[in-house]
Amino acid sequence: VLFRLPESYKIMKVTVENIKGLNKDIKVFIDKKTMNTYMDEKYEEVKNTVNLKGFRQGKVPREILKRQFGQAIFSEVLDKVLKDSSTKALEDNKIKPAGQPKLDLKIYGEDKDLEYIISVTELPKVELKSVENIKFDQYSVKIDAIETDKRIKEIAKSQNNFIDVAEQVKATDGYSITFDYKATIDGKNFTGGEGKNTQLVLGKDLFIKGFDKQLIGVKKNEEKLVEAVLPENYPQKEFANKKAKFSCKIIAIKKSVDVKIDDVFAKNLGAKDLADLKQLVSKQINDEYKNSLDKLAKTQILKEIENFKVDEIPGNLIDEEVKILAQGMSEEDAKKSRENFEGIAKKRIKVGLILNEFGEQNKIKVTEQEIQAEIQKQLRMMPGQEKMVMEFYQKNPSALASLRGTVYEEKIIDLIKTKAKPDKKEITKEEAEKILKKHQKQEHDHNHDHLEEKKAVVTKSVAKKDTAKTKAIKSKETKAKKVSKK
Repeated sequence: VLFRLPESYKIMKVTVENIKGLNKDIKVFIDKKTMNTYMDEKYEEVKNTVNLKGFRQGKVPREILKRQFGQAIFSEVLDKVLKDSSTKALEDNKIKPAGQPKLDLKIYGEDKDLEYIISVTELPKVELKSVENIKFDQYSVKIDAIETDKRIKEIAKSQNNFIDVAEQVKATDGYSITFDYKATIDGKNFTGGEGKNTQLVLGKDLFIKGFDKQLIGVKKNEEKLVEAVLPENYPQKEFANKKAKFSCKIIAIKKSVDVKIDDVFAKNLGAKDLADLKQLVSKQINDEYKNSLDKLAKTQILKEIENFKVDEIPGNLIDEEVKILAQGMSEEDAKKSRENFEGIAKKRIKVGLILNEFGEQNKIKVTEQEIQAEIQKQLRMMPGQEKMVMEFYQKNPSALASLRGTVYEEKIIDLIKTKAKPDKKEITKEEAEKILKKHQKQEHDHNHDHLEEKKAVVTKSVAKKDTAKTKAIKSKETKAKKVSKK
């Protein structure tokens, strides 16, 4: 194992040079005796696994191995030593890189010392203020009984509750009809032209366009001939847009009646009784508002964190963030917006650094179970697209890493909330809606201003490119007007 060597060998030497703010050069030196030890270990490993014609396994001379595999073995050993030694050099000197360090090989080769330079931009030291001083609004929404009853009535209304009507009653809009049918095109049967116990609610026009209207006025046990044009997306393409005749036998007619809101109704929805259902619905309404209001609290906390002090923001991180902000813009327009984008980038990076430091100090970790729970939450929000979502995360490691980052941030914010100073407020549903509406307008205005700025520079860029094209079009239009006058 690298770096666990006999005392007779020299351990690697590390010196930190060229300290310029956050930029550091770290010189790493490993003597050739140590490097040869790694090479010996690798040759022994290869010798015991390789099969060469004319030699028994494990008995191939080193000269033969060197001739055939020497370059590959050295490359593998060098990669391993560079990876392990650079990681150890950074850890021993307590340097956390901001971005990928660059390695510059100075001396290397078989039977040689190894010397290289790690050029790294270090993450700045972050002095955390006491999060106990952070203030944010913590809302609880008081849901009165009228709101709860209104929601329960809406649920009851959405429940289909049909009862049979007398045989002589004629069907009308809103009635449910059950029927069998046989259909023909030009007097001939066709694929899909027969159905049993087909149900539809008159007036919704969900079967075939115009079909419902022709069944208004029918009675139970009656036979009715309906003519309709098969839809464009009919499964058998050869019958699409064809006119078909449906011979319908009416089996049952039912009308909708209001659902009685009582204990039985509540139990059908999974509650113990009506009182329990009211509590569950009240909590559901409260949670709907709480989730949105919690996002406001998060925004307030992040705004306060912006006031924490970070001495220096790594330039490479600013450059990466500016590139993201300038996506879709020309090089010239990106330069013009550079100063503004840098300000936005610095704020984002600063908040990220502070949150990360807080997370590390409090040993916050994201488990695999938490990642899977978040994915499951997304699956529930996208019914019918579960397979697509799962495949997306399986094929996009960066998306999974982004999800991990989101969960990590949420855990940090939740912990800050427990340590900070909440201003607890109980508000009505109407007050909650007013607060959320005001916040949405502010967000919209902010995003709109940023978008308009970006659109303006992009439009200018496009306008410059299209000047010649525009002049040509105007010239053609002028000529066309002259011709029309003549």
